Amino acid sequence: MRRTFFIVGPTATGKSELAADVAREIGAEIVSADAFQIYRGLDLLTAKPDAATLAKAQHHLIGTTPLREEMNAEKYRRAASRVIDEIHSRGKLAIVVGGSGLYVKALTHRLAPLPESDPKLRERLNAMSLDELRSRLSELDSEAAGRIDMKNRRRVVRAVEICLRTGKPVSEVLAGVGDSGQPGSTIPATGVFVFRDREELYARINQRVEAIFESGVIEEVRVAGEVSATASQMIGFREIRQLLNGPADAGSISQCMAAIQQASRRYAKRQLTWFRRQTNFSPLNLSLLTHNEAGILLRNRLEPRKFSGVRAKE
Repeated sequence: MRRTFFIVGPTATGKSELAADVAREIGAEIVSADAFQIYRGLDLLTAKPDAATLAKAQHHLIGTTPLREEMNAEKYRRAASRVIDEIHSRGKLAIVVGGSGLYVKALTHRLAPLPESDPKLRERLNAMSLDELRSRLSELDSEAAGRIDMKNRRRVVRAVEICLRTGKPVSEVLAGVGDSGQPGSTIPATGVFVFRDREELYARINQRVEAIFESGVIEEVRVAGEVSATASQMIGFREIRQLLNGPADAGSISQCMAAIQQASRRYAKRQLTWFRRQTNFSPLNLSLLTHNEAGILLRNRLEPRKFSGVRAKE
């Protein structure tokens, strides 16, 4: 049996439920690879698995980091690697589950060492407009400006920060490990990339956002307190904070909900692009399978002698 298996894909595909059921059946443990579920609090906003799902198998790196703490891929890699080693020491399979592409890549490839965030520099960069940041990155590293998502403020800020902290173009820093001769893979990248047909996925995203509003996500954000720059990038956090600073009538709540749905759909599209381009995981379209059929396929792959296979629906 493979000792580490990845189940990755965009938000709202049903990864958490599928992984929990598979882990329960084969006695595995789950390691989250979600950049925001790792934070303690804001359970609704980050779509953490519910209590019933968490009870099916041992879960790790969910709700373990205070909201005020900065997180990055290297911190995650160190924490996840320790957890995976502990799971292996118990003779169990580790199933890495999540949609944060860079966190997954941090485990499957040796990433370049990057400088820690500088609070004063980050404050100055956060005060700049997105257009100003784009222009600054283009000046510092035109190659990176042509490669990263220039609509993603967090990524642009981090790219500019790396340029300024290292005195080198971020594209050169990120290419450093590849030129060093070090092995690229730290954990064999064996697993599946799960997705759904676009209309179904977008409907699931819209329904999830409606559900968290019905469950009280506005109040959850209201009492969140201090959050780090990293945590503040959660989809919906800024929209709800803006809502709380203005008149929270039915119209404004509806507009806020629609904005979060749109941002979530765009995020899912970026995730789909990332996993298709950045990984070699086997694709698995959950729109063609029932939940039970998908579970049987995965269990059969992990323990082929114990489980019988199933074909996708025509």
